[in-house]
Amino acid sequence: MAWGGLAFVIAALYFAREVCIPLALAILLSFLLGPLVVRLRRIGVGRVLSVLITMGLAGAVVGLVTWLMASQIYDLAARLPQYQSNIQTKIRTLAKPGGGIMGKASRILRELSRDIETRKTAEETRVAPPGPKPIPVEVHQPEPTAPQLLQNLVSSLAVPITTAGIVIVFVAFILLNREDLRDRVIRLIGAGRLNVTTQALDDAAHRVSRYLLMQLMVNLCYGIPIGIALFFVGVPNPLLWGLMATLLRFIPYLGPWLAASMPCALAFAVDPGWGMLIGTLAVFVVMELITYNVLEPWLYGSSTGISPVAILGAAVFWTWLWGPVGLLLATPLTVCLVVIGRYVPHLEFLSVVLGDEPVLTPEARFYQRLLAMNYDEAVDIAEEFAAEKSLAELYDQIFIPALSLAESDRHRGVLDPERERFIFDTTRELIQELPERLEAAKKTEERPAPKQVLHENPVVLCLPAADEADELAAEMLAQLLAERGVAAKAVAAKALASERLEEVHKAGVPIVCVSSIPPGAVAPVRYVCKRLRAEVPELKITVGIWQKEADLARLQQRIGANLADAIVTRLAQAVEQISPAASSMTPPRPETESESRVGTRVIPAHGHA
Repeated sequence: MAWGGLAFVIAALYFAREVCIPLALAILLSFLLGPLVVRLRRIGVGRVLSVLITMGLAGAVVGLVTWLMASQIYDLAARLPQYQSNIQTKIRTLAKPGGGIMGKASRILRELSRDIETRKTAEETRVAPPGPKPIPVEVHQPEPTAPQLLQNLVSSLAVPITTAGIVIVFVAFILLNREDLRDRVIRLIGAGRLNVTTQALDDAAHRVSRYLLMQLMVNLCYGIPIGIALFFVGVPNPLLWGLMATLLRFIPYLGPWLAASMPCALAFAVDPGWGMLIGTLAVFVVMELITYNVLEPWLYGSSTGISPVAILGAAVFWTWLWGPVGLLLATPLTVCLVVIGRYVPHLEFLSVVLGDEPVLTPEARFYQRLLAMNYDEAVDIAEEFAAEKSLAELYDQIFIPALSLAESDRHRGVLDPERERFIFDTTRELIQELPERLEAAKKTEERPAPKQVLHENPVVLCLPAADEADELAAEMLAQLLAERGVAAKAVAAKALASERLEEVHKAGVPIVCVSSIPPGAVAPVRYVCKRLRAEVPELKITVGIWQKEADLARLQQRIGANLADAIVTRLAQAVEQISPAASSMTPPRPETESESRVGTRVIPAHGHA
């Protein structure tokens, strides 16, 4: 049903293009002229007078540009015969017998044509019946008379003149009845959704108006320097080519090529040498590079909200549907489609397909690259995020959520062992190497790398509750604590639960952070906390359930109020919770081998009995 409706809409747009094209042009111009009408209304000018002033100014600008272009074209046409000898000389140079490029190409084409004609004649002779040859007949059209020429001119201009008249009438009607048309659109979409509809209309109007204004500024910054540069290069009528470059650049993709072709052809005709042609080409190439790489990113910003691929696809689609006018209207029409998809739930696919906003969150993109076993792109995502955020934010917002997604897939049995191993190994490698990479890239000592020597005699032990994902989170926490100057160590998850608890006895630490990544995080955490509390009652236990949306009150109830001294859901929060207490403590003396044999435990000297 949905595909049938889409096909019907496309067919309607195609067969009703004589009406749809003027209406679309009028809406586009009303977006461009509407802000001026609104400003005039705000200063007390009446509705009708505001529209008349606005359309009068627009007509004056169009008339001035048309007059300038017509005068320049007339002047150029009067001087073209002067360049005939230069053109003939260059053509003879290119077509030199035996050496010219055009001469070689012409000779090859003549030989191919002669060979094809010979084969065709032989074939006709073989299959033709005997008898007299047919007499060739040529039809000559009489030269058109003056009235016929005038009639042909009027008929060729009738369609664009009619279209222009319809557009002017539509623009005036839209500007005069702007508020009424807006109310009717709201009523048509749904009066019960005033908020959403108003936001959609305002967003569409703002984006299209801003796009047109920015496009005009970009084109002026493109055409004016080209006209000035062509004046110094020596190309005749530089004002004409600057205007043409400004106007033609409204046409996506083809406009710059069309703007460059005419002055290049004129430079070829005017200059006896090749310097003017090379200089003209250089002007357009340099200006296009500056415009594309500097002006457009600076002035456009996020004015359209369309991805580059969508702009290209829209240009192809609307050109196929409406011809050259569709190419001109492609971007504004696609902007409206993106806005519709953003505010209408059933059409959200339009915003996803055409919009420039990321459709995957950074953590989902990172996890997807890990699933695809693409190490380089996973590193790029991590480094790009870390270049703007802190290491703790990288871990909390990218690594931990990605590990949580991996744990969820693993518990559901949809993560094969090879990918699971790649995810854990790559994450571990990034945890170990990324701080040094960032430090080398920034070339600063503002954020020192973690000091692994602190692990030899730790104050804080980061204990995984169950599996390897918990261990990786524990390593992240230990690294962040080490950056704060807190002696911390992460325990491996491969050991049995009893062996991990024994590590606590051997280290004799005053603080333990039990680390666990959902899903299924509460049960193993509760088990480990029970064992720790039973065997080392004086131990300060911090529980890290690494899930930022978790309900702390509910977690406290499920784990038990007497088992954990604090519960945190983010690594940065854990660092802020642990660092003040741990930084004032002296690293304890680890249990010796003889003390371990006799079961003696070293009690940390921090005030607990």
